[in-house]
Amino acid sequence: MSDSSSNAGRKLAAALVLAGLAAVFYNLVAVTRAPGDLRTIKDYTPWSAACIAVAETLPVQDGGRIKPLATYAGFNMLAIYGSRSMTVAGNDGKALTLTPAAWLLDTLFRPQFAIHHPTFRVDNSAVLEAVGVKPRAKRDRYSYAQLQPGLEKLEELAAAYDSLDPKQRDAVQQQILDLAYNVRDFEGLLGQFTFARSGVAMGAAPDEQPITLSIVMDKAPKIRDDLATAQREGKTGRGPAAYLYQAASQAASLALHGMNIFPPAEATDRAWKNSGQQIMGVLNGAIPLPGPAIEDIRTLEQTTRALDTGEPAFLTELTRLRDGLAGRAAARGEGRYLDLEAAYNRADWFLNAFVLFFVGALCAVAMWMAGPGRAGRILAAVTLGWTLGGLGLCVIAIVQRCLIMQRAPVGNLYDTIIFISATSVLLALLIEWVTRRRFALGLAPILGTLLVFLSRRYEMGDPKDHLDPLVAVLASNFWLTIHVLTITLGYAAGLLCALLSALYILMRGLRLDRADGELRRSLTLAVYGMLCLTLFLSLVGTVLGGIWANDSWGRFWGWDPKENGALLIVIWTLVILHARLGGFIREWGLHLASVFTACIVVFSWWHVNFLGVGLHNYGFTTGKNVLWTFYLAMLGLMLFGAISKWLESRK
Repeated sequence: MSDSSSNAGRKLAAALVLAGLAAVFYNLVAVTRAPGDLRTIKDYTPWSAACIAVAETLPVQDGGRIKPLATYAGFNMLAIYGSRSMTVAGNDGKALTLTPAAWLLDTLFRPQFAIHHPTFRVDNSAVLEAVGVKPRAKRDRYSYAQLQPGLEKLEELAAAYDSLDPKQRDAVQQQILDLAYNVRDFEGLLGQFTFARSGVAMGAAPDEQPITLSIVMDKAPKIRDDLATAQREGKTGRGPAAYLYQAASQAASLALHGMNIFPPAEATDRAWKNSGQQIMGVLNGAIPLPGPAIEDIRTLEQTTRALDTGEPAFLTELTRLRDGLAGRAAARGEGRYLDLEAAYNRADWFLNAFVLFFVGALCAVAMWMAGPGRAGRILAAVTLGWTLGGLGLCVIAIVQRCLIMQRAPVGNLYDTIIFISATSVLLALLIEWVTRRRFALGLAPILGTLLVFLSRRYEMGDPKDHLDPLVAVLASNFWLTIHVLTITLGYAAGLLCALLSALYILMRGLRLDRADGELRRSLTLAVYGMLCLTLFLSLVGTVLGGIWANDSWGRFWGWDPKENGALLIVIWTLVILHARLGGFIREWGLHLASVFTACIVVFSWWHVNFLGVGLHNYGFTTGKNVLWTFYLAMLGLMLFGAISKWLESRK
C-alpha cells in the first residue's frame, strides 16, 4: 500500500467530514436567522436589562406547571417566529437583539412597536399571494402590520382548509393554516392587557371618561343587584348597570384565554387564573369578595399605565407585581425553581455545547490529518479539552433540567436526544481512555455535534415546552424510570457501536489506517464490547419495561411497536455475537453487521413514532425523509465496506 494512496484517502475523509460539519452549521444558522433586511422600527427603544431580568422570572402557569415568563415567551416566540432571538433596529439603524422576554414585553405592554416586529416566518411567498399581500421575497419574515391587509382573507382560507383532512392539504394550504394559527396566538398575546390600558366607559356618551376595570369590579355587588332589579321590572339589558356590565365583559373577553399569572385564593384550587377570569369571576360572583382578585387587576393596571411615565416607574410596578405573585406561589409550595429555570434559559447550555463540540470536531479532523507525531498529540489534547467542555455543559444542563422537572432526565423524545448525546460522548471518551488510539476521541466531538444539532432541530420542529410534567402513569413509577433510562443507555451504546464500525469501514476502505493491525484490533475489540453492552442494556431495559407494564396495565408484553423495536435490538445483537463466536463472521463481517445496528436502533428510537399506533406513539410527525436518508446512508456504507472487502481479498 503506497503512502500516496493513504494520504489521498485521508484528505478525502477529512473533506467529507468537513463538508458534513459545514452543512450542519449552515443548516442550524439558516433555520434560525431572520432572512431579509434589518427591520427598522420607528422610535423604538430597547428594554433595560433590569426590566428584562424581572420579567423573565414572572411566574406563569402553563402546561400543567409553574414556569417563568422567560420559558413561556421562548416557546411562543419559537413557534411563531422560528427562533429565540430577533434582531430589529431603532431610528439610528443600530441592530438590537430581542430576547424572548423582551419580545413578549413589547407584545404585552408596547403593542405600537410589537405590530411592526418581523414576527411571522413565511417560507413560501405563495402563501402571501393567496391572501393578497405582496411578498418581499420567496422566504421572509413579516410583521403583523404587513399582514394586516390580508388577515380577513387568511381567516377565510384557514376556515376552508381546516375542514380538510390533513392528508389532503398541499404544502401551501398547510402553511396558510399554520400562519392563521400563529396570527391568532399573536393577537391573543397582543390583546391581553388592552383593558388595563384603556379601561371602560361609564356610559354611552362620547365624551364619557373611561374608568378602570378594578373600579368596576369594586362595584360588582351593586351592579349585580341593579341587574337583578332590572330583570324583575322587565328592563333587562337597559340602564347604567347593564351597560357597564356589558362593557366590562367585552373588555375582559380579550384576556379570557391569556396567561395564567394569578394564583387562586383557595389553597385547594390548583388552577391559576388569567386577567379575564379574575374580572369575570368577580363580576359574576363566582369569585367571592373580599379577596386578592381586585388587587391583582389593580396592580396590573398600575403596571401597564406606569409605562406612560417612563421605564423606571414601570420597573418599580413590574417588580411589585412579580414579587407579589412569586410570594403567593411560594406560599402555595409552587414556583420553587423559577430563578433556576430563568438562568437555564439564559445560559442556553446546549447551543454553547454545540459550539464546543463543533470546534472539537474540527480539531479532531486536524488531529487525524496530523498523524501520530508531536502535532497529532497536541491536537489530541486540544480535541479532548473542547469535547470535555461540551460534555460538561450537557451534564450541567441535564442536571438543571432534572431539578426543574423534579424527575429523572428522560421522559419524552427530546429528553432522549440530549441524554443520548451526553452518554454517547462519555462512552466514547471511556473507550479512548482504555484504548489510547485516538479513534474514539476523534469520533466523540463529531457525535456530540450531530446529536446536539438534532436536538435543536427537533425543538424547532416541535416547539413546545419539554420540561412540562408527564402524565401521572409515567411520572410515578420506579420501574418505568429505570426502564426508560436503561433502554436509552442501550440506544446510546448501539449508536456508538455502529459509528465505531462505520469508522473502521471508512478507515480501512479509504486506506486511512496505514494497515495498522493493532489499530484494527483495538477498534474491533471496542465494537465487540459495545455490542455486549448494547445487548445487556437493551435486554435488561426490555424486561424492566415488561415489569412496569404488568404493574400498570396488567400484561407483561403487548407487541407494541416500541416493544418490538427493543426486542429487535436484542435479537440482532445476539445474532452478531453468536455469529462472531461461531466463526461465521470475522472482522469485516462484525463491522458490517454492527453498522446495521444503527438502523435498528433508530427504528426503535424514532421511527415507531411515525407509525401512529401503539402506546409509545409520541405524536411526532415531521422528519420522516431524514430517517430514510439515514437508512440509505447506512446501507450505502455497508455496500462500500463489502466492496472494499472484496477488493482487498482480490489483492
